[in-house]
Amino acid sequence: MKERDVVFIALFAALIAALGLIPKLTLAFGIPITAQSLGVMLCGTVLGAKRGALAVMLFLLLVFIGLPLLAGGRGGIGLLWTPSVGFLIGWPIAAYVTGLIFERFRSAPTFLLATLASLIGGVLVLYVFGIVGMAWNMGKSINEAAVLVLAFIPGDILKAVIAGAVTASLLTARPQSVLSRT
Repeated sequence: MKERDVVFIALFAALIAALGLIPKLTLAFGIPITAQSLGVMLCGTVLGAKRGALAVMLFLLLVFIGLPLLAGGRGGIGLLWTPSVGFLIGWPIAAYVTGLIFERFRSAPTFLLATLASLIGGVLVLYVFGIVGMAWNMGKSINEAAVLVLAFIPGDILKAVIAGAVTASLLTARPQSVLSRT
């Protein structure tokens, strides 16, 4: 792995942590709405599938060893037994799928493709893991957990559009920094 790749992986792990400083909104059933999933989407669109997933895994490693990097200052191995565990476990896969889509379909307009990749990887794929984790930890059926996830849809669509805009702007301003395109 190139030194530049390692720097970008660490930088994007730090970006996810920084997005955790934006105040979270915890829903009644215990799952917070945070800006950190935007960082996961950007890991995929900017870094690409493999590097994006590695950045998210680095971030999660730091969280699980106890650093309070999740929104609201949460961290530690105990997060594996919370309703949000499915979302956390799904983050690296979401970044990977987002990056894979963005890497594969280069002929589409950047903003549109990055937004669509973020919606598929960073929302749909992530919801699969999130719903399963919620059902498992909350003692609910998959259908009941899926209904609870509806509260996240508007914000996640907005985050996907922001990821598309940031990626397109970055590709225009500094194309060499969008590793998914190099």
